[in-house]
Amino acid sequence: MDRPQSYVIGISGGSGSGKTTLVNSILQHTGSDSIAVIRHDWYYKHHPHLPSAGRDQVNFDHPDALDTALLVKQLRALLDGQTVTAPQYDYDTHLRLAQTITIRPSPVIIIDGMLIFTDPVLKGMMDLKVYVETDPDIRFIRRMTRDIEHRGRTRESVVRQYLETVKPMHDRFVAPSKKYADIIVPGGSRSDSVLALLTAKIDRLT
Repeated sequence: MDRPQSYVIGISGGSGSGKTTLVNSILQHTGSDSIAVIRHDWYYKHHPHLPSAGRDQVNFDHPDALDTALLVKQLRALLDGQTVTAPQYDYDTHLRLAQTITIRPSPVIIIDGMLIFTDPVLKGMMDLKVYVETDPDIRFIRRMTRDIEHRGRTRESVVRQYLETVKPMHDRFVAPSKKYADIIVPGGSRSDSVLALLTAKIDRLT
């Protein structure tokens, strides 16, 4: 079988930078019929052998917390024209769900994740790499709001995790990966010029 002409776009940036907002804005402008979206955080490793308290201690901001090898395998399958079933993750229990999501080959594949540029194999499969750069204070406020309102976290636990793992791992892994980006979105995801550029590119591909 000939390889479909799929174009792979990676969208990275720190936690709370606005990656998902940018992806959703692209989908609103172009529609989702010709775009497959893969979230790197679907691929957090499964830890059923650990007690709940032990799973809470996992450093989820380190690349080793993610099964990137599975993502690479499934991306290769998509590029070969095969349908895949991507895992889904429960942030409350830190376990994979029984449910999966079906991803079909598409002219454009968008991969969203803060650590996607840190893996050389995955990075090498991308045709275009976008980094969303946002002020650290804004990112922290967004993360705190999300974790308290949607994940039932306390303010103290969010601050502790930010200081112990989120910021150190951002400084060690995420921020340095910006050098691999073809496009840097300044000031977060609200850049009309970059959105116009990306949607125009996708329109030409689809």
